[in-house]
Amino acid sequence: MQYLKPQTAAEAADILAQNAGKARILAGGTDLLVQMKSGMVEPEMIVDIKHLDGMHDITEEDGGYRIGAAVPGIKLGQHAGVVALWPGVVEGCELIGSTQVQGRCTMVGNLCNGSPAADSVPAMVAAAAIVRIAGPDGTRDCDVIDIPTGPGKISLKPGEFVTSVFLPARSKRASDAYLRFIPRTEMDIAVASAGISLELADDGTISAARVVLGAVGPKVMLVEDAAKAIIGTKLEDAAIDALTAACRAAASPIDDKRGTVEFRTHVAGVLAKRAARIAMQRAGDKS
Repeated sequence: MQYLKPQTAAEAADILAQNAGKARILAGGTDLLVQMKSGMVEPEMIVDIKHLDGMHDITEEDGGYRIGAAVPGIKLGQHAGVVALWPGVVEGCELIGSTQVQGRCTMVGNLCNGSPAADSVPAMVAAAAIVRIAGPDGTRDCDVIDIPTGPGKISLKPGEFVTSVFLPARSKRASDAYLRFIPRTEMDIAVASAGISLELADDGTISAARVVLGAVGPKVMLVEDAAKAIIGTKLEDAAIDALTAACRAAASPIDDKRGTVEFRTHVAGVLAKRAARIAMQRAGDKS
């Protein structure tokens, strides 16, 4: 096995393109190293990208923040600006692994594993986050929701890799929240999850919303009917009931030892309801 440490994103992209199917990227390494040790993957080449320019940076950009692909969860959680602007995204990232894992794990790695139960992904989709991708043909931007295509599968082309995540600007009266259900108290994989971002109008009603579910389908899902159910409301009981029903209608989970279809479907609605209330309270507190 070869270990390579390219000095530029272009060089890394060329190496990955020339060794498609044989090379794996090393950034945080919290999944890759475990997979290698267990024999799940046996790459011929490891391409280390964590030292490339901007990979560990969190920078202000157009009223939002650009987060390098190698920024670990612990660093993101300690950044006051990101926590204030996108608390739900930080919540999702901080649920990845243990305290020790937080020192290395990244949102980008969580995303690029293609797991339907990834904790950081629903919150990023709720935030309408955008990733920047480097590849043999240069760079391009892509909505986070378009990266996962199914369990363990992503849309990146040969030679491409994510270099950063952009969390956009938002109005003063806007916030978000992320919740998940797990069988244990910590360090487990989501049985169901929900990320919600919303914005309040001057009269306190919801003027915009994004409702996202995780772990209840082959990939993260944006539930537009659930967002429509709460826009123009103050989360009165009828709106909450409509939100919950829309989420349960959209859910398409599987049966396994961690949860039944019926249980996951029910919990998805409960989590969406609770996340919406938390996000609304946070948005209201900013007024």
